Amino acid sequence: MTLSTTTAWAPVRPYALSHLDALESEAVHIFREVAGEFERPVVL
Repeated sequence: MTLSTTTAWAPVRPYALSHLDALESEAVHIFREVAGEFERPVVL
């Protein structure tokens, strides 16, 4: 099987996050950390 030379290949970056994805990931991490540290966490 050969690949066509007209096929456009985009660079693959499996761990690249957009800015919003990175912020969301950090927020989820903080929520999980707080939930693990406190018996009754509260979000204001």
